[in-house]
Amino acid sequence: MKTGLAVALAAGYLMIGVGVGYAAKEKPPGMDLIRGKPAKEAGLAALQEAERLAGNGSWELLGVARVYYLSGDKRQGQALIDRVLNAKPQESDWQRTGEIYADAGETQKAEEAYQKALALDPKQKDDTGRAQIGAWYIRVGQRDKGEELFSEAFAKNPGELWHYVLAAEAFLGVPAGR
Repeated sequence: MKTGLAVALAAGYLMIGVGVGYAAKEKPPGMDLIRGKPAKEAGLAALQEAERLAGNGSWELLGVARVYYLSGDKRQGQALIDRVLNAKPQESDWQRTGEIYADAGETQKAEEAYQKALALDPKQKDDTGRAQIGAWYIRVGQRDKGEELFSEAFAKNPGELWHYVLAAEAFLGVPAGR
């Protein structure tokens, strides 16, 4: 009898706790945040909300960092990049960081980030990442480095459509797709 009552009370308190937690969650503002505002004000408001929603997600934070960085607020963009890279960055975090710098035309910083991404993948598990970085090297005039990375990607997965698309983009001067 006592065990049944204790279980029932525990279940009741759990449900109350879940309900309070759910109710306390802040509802995102949605369209009201940007509707009718001047473009810059709407964009900055959306970016601040995106940063709040990103929490500690590395890909999410880098997505927000990219917008700050490329829209001219390099200080805030770099702060978010540093936040991700000072935690426990994965290969993909370094690659995304390289893409931000590449999009900003900062070739040296891009290459440093890309090299760190490649170093974290010594067994070449991410063949598409290698192809993406290879395409970047070709775009910036370092064809030998680019072809070496494509060679590794094709050796691992010669039937991967995206390796061919990335190579075509790079050689034909098409900006990197997303």
